[in-house]
Amino acid sequence: MSQSKKPPFILVDGSSYLFRAFHGLPPLTNSKGQDTGAIYGVINMLRSLIRQYHPTHIAVVFDAKGKTFRDDMYADYKANRPPMPEELRSQIAPLHDIIRAMGLPIIIEEGVEADDVIGTLSRQATEKGIDTLISTGDKDMAQLVNQHVTLINTMNNQITDIDGVNEKFGVPPELIIDFLALKGDKVDNIPGVPGVGDKSAQALLNGIGGIKDIYNHLDDIAGLSFRGSKTMAAKMAEYEEQARLSYELATIKLDVEMDFAPETLTPTEADNGKLAELFAEYEFKRWFSEVSSESAAEAAEAIAESDDTEDAPASLSDINRDNYETVTTQEAFDTWLKKLEDAPLFAFDTETTSLDYMEAEIVGVSFSTAPGEAAYVPVAHDYPDAPEQLDRNHVLNALKPLLESESIKKVGQHLKYDKNVLANYDINLQGIAFDTMLESYVLNSTATRHDMDSLAMAYLNHKTIHFEEIAGKGAKQLTFNQIDLNEASPYAAEDADVTLRLHNEIWSRLEKHDELKALLLDVEVPLASVLSRMEQLGVFIDSQKLNQQSQDLATRIKELEASVHDAAGETFNLGSTKQLQHILFEKLELPIIKKTPKGAPSTSEEVLQELALEYPIPKMIMEYRGLTKLKNTYTDKLPKMINHRTGRVHTSYHQAVTATGRLSSTDPNLQNIPIRTEEGRRVRQAFVPRDGFKIVAADYSQIELRIMAHLSKDKGLLDAFSEGKDIHRATAAEVFDAPLDDVTADQRRSAKAINFGLIYGMSAFGLSRQLNIPRNDAQSYMDLYFERYPGVLRYMDETREHAKEKGYVETVFGRRLYLPDIKASNGARRKGAERAAINAPMQGTAADIIKLAMLKVDEWIQKEAGDDVYMMMQVHDELVFEIRESVVDEMKAKIVTLMEQAATLSVPLQVEAGVGENWDEAH
Repeated sequence: MSQSKKPPFILVDGSSYLFRAFHGLPPLTNSKGQDTGAIYGVINMLRSLIRQYHPTHIAVVFDAKGKTFRDDMYADYKANRPPMPEELRSQIAPLHDIIRAMGLPIIIEEGVEADDVIGTLSRQATEKGIDTLISTGDKDMAQLVNQHVTLINTMNNQITDIDGVNEKFGVPPELIIDFLALKGDKVDNIPGVPGVGDKSAQALLNGIGGIKDIYNHLDDIAGLSFRGSKTMAAKMAEYEEQARLSYELATIKLDVEMDFAPETLTPTEADNGKLAELFAEYEFKRWFSEVSSESAAEAAEAIAESDDTEDAPASLSDINRDNYETVTTQEAFDTWLKKLEDAPLFAFDTETTSLDYMEAEIVGVSFSTAPGEAAYVPVAHDYPDAPEQLDRNHVLNALKPLLESESIKKVGQHLKYDKNVLANYDINLQGIAFDTMLESYVLNSTATRHDMDSLAMAYLNHKTIHFEEIAGKGAKQLTFNQIDLNEASPYAAEDADVTLRLHNEIWSRLEKHDELKALLLDVEVPLASVLSRMEQLGVFIDSQKLNQQSQDLATRIKELEASVHDAAGETFNLGSTKQLQHILFEKLELPIIKKTPKGAPSTSEEVLQELALEYPIPKMIMEYRGLTKLKNTYTDKLPKMINHRTGRVHTSYHQAVTATGRLSSTDPNLQNIPIRTEEGRRVRQAFVPRDGFKIVAADYSQIELRIMAHLSKDKGLLDAFSEGKDIHRATAAEVFDAPLDDVTADQRRSAKAINFGLIYGMSAFGLSRQLNIPRNDAQSYMDLYFERYPGVLRYMDETREHAKEKGYVETVFGRRLYLPDIKASNGARRKGAERAAINAPMQGTAADIIKLAMLKVDEWIQKEAGDDVYMMMQVHDELVFEIRESVVDEMKAKIVTLMEQAATLSVPLQVEAGVGENWDEAH
């Protein structure tokens, strides 16, 4: 782009914005159930773009309804695309109304695509020497780039000029059409030339020229150095007609006849009255308050009584990275040490060489004591010609008293990671007052992802420097120590500055709600330190046992593969969905239970499960998949994950992933090791204690059913639990009207399915499939259940209504579980939200209870149990310990008592604990 200081002519690809906002952001609805997520996403991107460039000339271009000239050219053009979902279609007209009210010109031309309008206007602008910025996520637009035309991807703020096109596609802008035509495009169903991918297309175009040149010099292809060059000429000749058609389809039209020219497309003054009306209707509270003359309080009341957790960001435009300081001298470091000592709260962050906290080495640390005041202290950047830095040990030793002080308060983003890394340097991070990841999660677990980049955009309307921007991607990605300080320092200091700003913004919303505040300060923040201790401790793994199991699984997997091939009458790749579809539904003609979004027969777990009831191959394939996953995920992988320093495996627990408050774990995922299969239990047998210790597993018994009894206040359930009855047997006695002692095993099994099914919102249809009984019988069972337990039905009805009214449900402890789809126009999404409304309070309360139990047990371990007890793992409703053999019975009893006293419900909590030489034995 030329160096003109005038704002560029901006062309916004509205259709690209629309689809990316719809598919890339969480669903959002207003209190009437209208879908609003795509509207919010598009307007947010437009506002950001305008704030950044202050354009004097701009247009937002959308695709028109109906066919275009390309459909006449090729009937299958875009045939692969599924029809637009109604929940997206319903947002288009309101979006257009808002954009027009903002004073922005909208262009929709029939018979062509938005790309063609943008292409024509950018060509006209170029001819007049006007710089143009096209805002899009569409790769096809790269063909329009020239010295006056640049692309910007608003999702990541990436600018693509001529050099950027070359770097991204391996060919210059003038060969992009040829590149797309050779490769084809699955999304638009442009056929291309079969077998031509990125590398071969680049080699052809850079070696010979465009498609016309290639067809004039087919004999030259064999001399090019790419795989398959010797046979490519014949393939190009065979598919010449297809290649030339693809070229036409991929070419953006530059001569659309329309009544617009670049100089006529100027924004007008916004109609704030209309905007206020629209923002009120769709419940964008912050934007409403900006355009309304009413006070913020009146604005919030006029829009909704829902809450102030809407994900509209604050308007912050004062983040200036030029103000950040890079600390490389002792004098500057001493000044910052004094600042940190005097600050009532400071943000802290580490930069390291790895995401694996057990292996990560500290490269630098950053702090912020006030918004805009931030510094980075590099200590281990070791690229060639790196400037002199302070010594790492010296810096950490000086920081140690500050970091270990409980009275000097810190805030961070996911500080558990930093606590683990600092532990490798013998620093016990204390005084953790807040954690922005956890603040956002407690405020609203579903409004956004809780990583810093997402939070900065959601709450501060600020795009942070993304790690990939300074480190690159893939195999060539640099580690932080290799990154030039000129790039590393603003990135690291910004992390601290943004963390402090995020805390100020989110805490201002949280502190209005006492229960949420308590969950954050009394549960989530202290729990992070408990989890950190568990992560650093790790667990012993018997690698020999797992190696033997891997061999056994490999044998069984081969046997299953052979059996499937025999039954199918031919060999095929069991891991290939396409080949499996062919065998099951074309060759064997099994019934098609469900289809994928693209219309192909589904081979999902659920489908195979149903088919397995009647056909042998689906049953064998399910077993094959289960064993293959077990082998790849656990028996092969776990021995490789043993830390060389500790000899143990160290998982990572995540507090801010699930919507309900449950913890999850990765590397390895301890939550998903099967327990109902013999092979899964064999994996658990490899989890063993240190010498002189036993494994103790303590598990809450039927906790979600107990929570259901508490929440529903149903007398029958309360009495059954209070009297210590077998709840499933008691339910069977009620439903089947039989004396307790006469309940059969089948009746108890049916009652158990009903009890747990209701928790998860199971329908009569679902129950009938699970019990393999007629749907009418299943409905009768459920009707009888609700007759005997009317409180449960009342609770479920009231919960659905509360969810519709408020947009969220709550746990016993006040954790809010937002349900964006509870009023969705799409029936399936709405039903799913209603099921979640029933289940979430129980699952969320169970998650809260085990967290409270972990805090209680950890406090006891730290103060009393000492080296006799180690809390190693948390898996769903279970805690797993290593306990010294000589005191195992006494300590086990204490743990059971502490867990049962973690919370008080209307029915007693019950914990069952077992002891063993391994996890399986203990469970």
